[in-house]
Amino acid sequence: MARYDQDAFVAHAQQILSATPDSSGQADLVSERGSIVVAAKPEDFKKAFKRLKKVQGYRWIVIHREDLFLANTLSVGTKAGILDEDGKVLKAADMPRK
Repeated sequence: MARYDQDAFVAHAQQILSATPDSSGQADLVSERGSIVVAAKPEDFKKAFKRLKKVQGYRWIVIHREDLFLANTLSVGTKAGILDEDGKVLKAADMPRK
């Protein structure tokens, strides 16, 4: 599968996950799964996980599957789940504790 640029990746994730844009601006999208931040390039992962730390409830990052190794190491301690470009769960999200 071809790699998407950021805008195309957000649009693709919105369609695949039946999500809507996040009106609060904390995440890129919101779906029944929770809040979603889309990161098309590995250099955007740190910023994406930092954005997700401020989000309440279930939180997800959407990445290209081949970037899982890097994203997984950055996800430690964030309680964020990881989805691939097809919407498949690569790492489950945990509900943040209060």
